[in-house]
Amino acid sequence: MLIDRKALVSRHNPVYSRPEILAPLSVGNGSFCYTVDFTGLQSFPSRYSRFPLCTMSNWGWHSYADAPRDPSKLRLTPFDSWGREVAYATDESGQEEIFKSLRQNPHRFNLGVLGLDLKPEDLEDCSSIRQTLNLWEGYIDSSFSLRGEEVKVRTFVCPDEDTICVSLRSPLFRAGKLRLGLSFPYGSHTKSGGNFSLPRSHTSRPVELSPNLLNIERRLDGTNYTVQVVLDADTRYSFDGEHSFYFDTGRDSFSLVFRFAPRLISPPGDIQAGQFFDRSLRRTAAFWENYWETGAAVDLGDSGADGAAELERRLILSQYLVAIQSRGSLPPAETGLTCNSWYGKFHLEMHYWHSAHFALWNRTGELEKSLAWYKGIMDQGRKIARSQGYRGIRWPKMCGPDGDNSPSSIAVLLAWQQPHPIMLAELCFRQNNSRSFLEEYREIVTESAEFMLSFIHWDGNRYVLGPPLIPAQERFDPRTVLNPPYETGYFRWAFRQANTWLSRLGENERRDFAEAAEKLARPAVSDGVFLAHENCPHTFTERPFNTDHPSMLAMLGSLPGAGIDRNTMNATLDRVLRDWDLDSCWGWDFPMMAMTAARLGRRDDAVRLLLLENPKNRYLPNGHNAQGDREDLPLYLPGNSGLLLAVAMMAAGWDGDGDLPCPGFPDDGSYRIKAENLSKYI
Repeated sequence: MLIDRKALVSRHNPVYSRPEILAPLSVGNGSFCYTVDFTGLQSFPSRYSRFPLCTMSNWGWHSYADAPRDPSKLRLTPFDSWGREVAYATDESGQEEIFKSLRQNPHRFNLGVLGLDLKPEDLEDCSSIRQTLNLWEGYIDSSFSLRGEEVKVRTFVCPDEDTICVSLRSPLFRAGKLRLGLSFPYGSHTKSGGNFSLPRSHTSRPVELSPNLLNIERRLDGTNYTVQVVLDADTRYSFDGEHSFYFDTGRDSFSLVFRFAPRLISPPGDIQAGQFFDRSLRRTAAFWENYWETGAAVDLGDSGADGAAELERRLILSQYLVAIQSRGSLPPAETGLTCNSWYGKFHLEMHYWHSAHFALWNRTGELEKSLAWYKGIMDQGRKIARSQGYRGIRWPKMCGPDGDNSPSSIAVLLAWQQPHPIMLAELCFRQNNSRSFLEEYREIVTESAEFMLSFIHWDGNRYVLGPPLIPAQERFDPRTVLNPPYETGYFRWAFRQANTWLSRLGENERRDFAEAAEKLARPAVSDGVFLAHENCPHTFTERPFNTDHPSMLAMLGSLPGAGIDRNTMNATLDRVLRDWDLDSCWGWDFPMMAMTAARLGRRDDAVRLLLLENPKNRYLPNGHNAQGDREDLPLYLPGNSGLLLAVAMMAAGWDGDGDLPCPGFPDDGSYRIKAENLSKYI
């Protein structure tokens, strides 16, 4: 049965009739994102401090000029690893300046604030607000009354270049009572990515190329970029001599195009902004129609379950949000390209949760873009491993484009990001079944496993993982952690997968990989449930051990769980639902738990977990997954992406599911699911 995809998508267009300061809308192309207020522009940025209005890109990185950047100057803290000393950059005391500098630099920054030239108090003069995000065609239409006159704005970002296109209409423009402004801040590591209090620390230089074309050359420390502005006839610009440009016209309506690039760019030819706008609008609409038509689709419109409509809304908006900011050549940050979280750096332990869903939703090419980034930092990963006395490649945890690990009391001691490239490569291979792909990623797969092999320790009876180690559940002293179950299960799966990769290439399997998988420690059990790790008997009875990620569940959920006792996992899920502090969980924990419930045949629980009322499982009107009242995380993309992964698995199934239809959803008729182009999970 074919799904009417336009109807499916369009019924979830966000429509606003007031300023949604906690849920502004964005447009983007996967590598560039522009977030707007109710005017369709960034006219009132100071009113959106919780959820900032930023213009960000994959290439827009900045470091402070005077920032110390030499990691060799860090004092490392020694940890005992089974009689061998391993040193990590975990303690900032006495070295606060370089420790913080290496965390904060490089950082993503706000490329510019583009909005109507209005004062914060002008918000009180705005009324009759109407704003719609057209998901099917990828643009935002905004209208409102300002001092009794109507203002209309259409906004979109081109799919094939980092360009903002706007068309504006109001009698206020012709009367000289309204103009558009573009202002540039200094780069900042903060959530907003910009600092307007340091005008002398950067430069903005206009270069007029023609009456219809202006280049603005930006310089801030070692970062340079250009904004090329395409103007309509009769459109004028003025420059305040520092960092603000203003655009006005003698007509009621006009268009403007702002082309952002990390270098000087060629003019678009003899074309005015209106022509550029119209041509780009057609290209943008074609891109979005193709995006929605060629990917997978899940239609819950005929379902009678109470939460079905809300689940479908979350699915559609999550697909849009990952499309506008998670399809680039870098792994995404937690807040994508919307604003800065952790200085805009990305956390590689989240790469799986950000991007694995692409392979199941018939968009594998989007995953392959960021997977390829690992090839560029292999030498950096080898350097990290060698510096700690290990073989192979140790992938960093929190880093920028260069792959340099950031010092941290937690991040440098994590290891669950290590198997991710193997998992993501496997998900891609299942879709393309290509020998050339096997050859392309052979080194990444085998050297990732090589590090893991040197990282585990033979204690005389078995291979063990840790200490020192901090597991996905970041609640433990690294000196005490022994055999956290998710990590040992993931390492075991990765060793076997590395051998499968070699076998597909016609090479001999590695005996040491097979032995490590067979003899790696099994998960600790007490009172019939899995523990957080072997040295944590009070997992479910004492804080903080029953907080944060209940990652023991992922052994049979995001992982296939070969050899995991299902009765014990059933009891563990029950215990988590009863005794865990679920308010301390994160957005991706709920789809992770749903995946576990699905594999256990607990279909009702799987859906209930996806929709569980919880501050970290709330989805805003713009579709973003909120994280309670956290000021630093107004949105959280791993929650959106995890939802897409879990629903794909629940609808399409997984290896060994018995080929049941929609095996993760209730089979009582409450969910009537139409699905197209989904692929099974592992």
